[in-house]
Amino acid sequence: MIDTSKLTLPAMFYNSVEKFAANTSIVFVGEENYTYKNLGEDVELLAELLIQLGIQRGDKVAILSTNMPNWGKAFFAISVLGAIAVPILPDFHPNEIKTIIEHSESKLLFVSEGLYKSVSKELSDLLEHMILVDNLSVIPKNTSAEQLTELTSSLPDSKTNFSPVNVEEEDLASIIYTSGTTGSSKGVMLTHKNLAWTAQQSRTLQRIEEDDRFISLLPLSHTLENTVGFLLPVKYGASVHYLRKPPVPSVLLPALKKVKPTIMLVVPLIIEKVYKSKIQPTFQKSAVMRFLTSFAPTRKVLHKVAGKKLYETFGGHLRFFGIGGAKLDTNVERFLFESGFPYAIGYGLTETAPLLSGAVQKNRKVGSAGIAMEGVSLRIADADPVTGEGEIQAKGENVMKGYYKAPEITKEVFTEDGWFKTGDRGLFDSDNLLHIRGRIKTMIVGASGENIYPEEIETVINKMRFVLESLVVEKKGKLVAMIHLNMEEVEENFKHMKEEAKQYLADKSEELLQEIHKKVNEEVNKFSRINQVVLQPIPFERTPTRKIKRFLYV
Repeated sequence: MIDTSKLTLPAMFYNSVEKFAANTSIVFVGEENYTYKNLGEDVELLAELLIQLGIQRGDKVAILSTNMPNWGKAFFAISVLGAIAVPILPDFHPNEIKTIIEHSESKLLFVSEGLYKSVSKELSDLLEHMILVDNLSVIPKNTSAEQLTELTSSLPDSKTNFSPVNVEEEDLASIIYTSGTTGSSKGVMLTHKNLAWTAQQSRTLQRIEEDDRFISLLPLSHTLENTVGFLLPVKYGASVHYLRKPPVPSVLLPALKKVKPTIMLVVPLIIEKVYKSKIQPTFQKSAVMRFLTSFAPTRKVLHKVAGKKLYETFGGHLRFFGIGGAKLDTNVERFLFESGFPYAIGYGLTETAPLLSGAVQKNRKVGSAGIAMEGVSLRIADADPVTGEGEIQAKGENVMKGYYKAPEITKEVFTEDGWFKTGDRGLFDSDNLLHIRGRIKTMIVGASGENIYPEEIETVINKMRFVLESLVVEKKGKLVAMIHLNMEEVEENFKHMKEEAKQYLADKSEELLQEIHKKVNEEVNKFSRINQVVLQPIPFERTPTRKIKRFLYV
């Protein structure tokens, strides 16, 4: 029998299966009759299959799949065997996938049909077995992508005497490979306690009830979605609803109407795109609107009207709209705050499973990452006596065991007294709310020794009309802003002009860049002024977690 008093994934899972047996569990949008009891039965059948394939306690099992209920079944089946899950982000390059499989020494791979093309013959030869996530069938060696549709489920017809493994809290549960913006991926070792404790403590920031409905948009192999969007709802008996297709508007909007989610998690890019494509143009379309939004009282009224429409777009039942994974544009956050939209900001890292702090409800302030999650300690190391800024360091049961097969790198990220170095620079304000200035590695030291944070300059640039995204880098001692314009909006705004369209838009783009250059330098401090602006004609290349790969542009 499992010791359900422990902070382990099997203990959490079996508690929920028993306590919430009749509740809807993890389902595709439109399904409601798949319960926690059903989930418990299927996880044990899948665990039986893994045993038949030779998987034992301590073995590594990788998951390369788009989001679906069977992803969760695979994860829990691995856990109740005492094996170690290796979730792989779907957007990783085939070479990165092969490296992860090799480095983690994974014996078996769960792979979804759409990602099977990422599995090379060489990678297939490294693995003992593969299982098709879509229908949980064993994939024979040398099966072509076209033959996958012929496979049928390999689950046993009925459960035998399956007995879950009594894992310990400090046992390794998962190795998650980061998609760092520096170009190097590391295997973060998370224990059962790291994950189960974080899922439990997340509720101290936002209560989760068994009638809550989550809709899942972020990859389950992303630690934010894995812990807060999956383990958290399962722990408290809520339902999680998955899309059968990518979340383009034609798929997402009907799903939102059907599910009427109470809780959602997104990365900033999603809500920033909605704001810049649907909301901001409304406020900029005429001189009158621009005038009205330049005054706080009228701007707040207009924001409330727009916020109400946005709320209805998301199904009209949201209690919590969590945003994490990167810094949110300040203008977008101000709109959400003034509109009364139920947003929250989460801060953390893969290495902290992931939550460290949250700006939720009364603890929200524009630009802040809120308060430390209960049970987490945060401190500012080597704080500047004038600004109060320093490295954010953390302690808590959610801090990783270390980097897999990398003791030297692990040693570098912990202080002698056991605090984890986040690599982020920040400060606490007078209300004891955390503010993050930027990554220490991306900080630029000015000619007179000033600390320049590219992220802060980018926030100013990104609020400018026609700007979609930007990146500030240092080149030959000068600050250069690379700017990707919203050409659809530029074309729409200047479509009445009679000049040759392409040439005119090229000239107009250059004119806009110079205008942005001037306005930005009027708003930033003297040492953060940019020396040059250049047009970035195509979107910046991003990591699977939607952060710009800075290392490609310096």
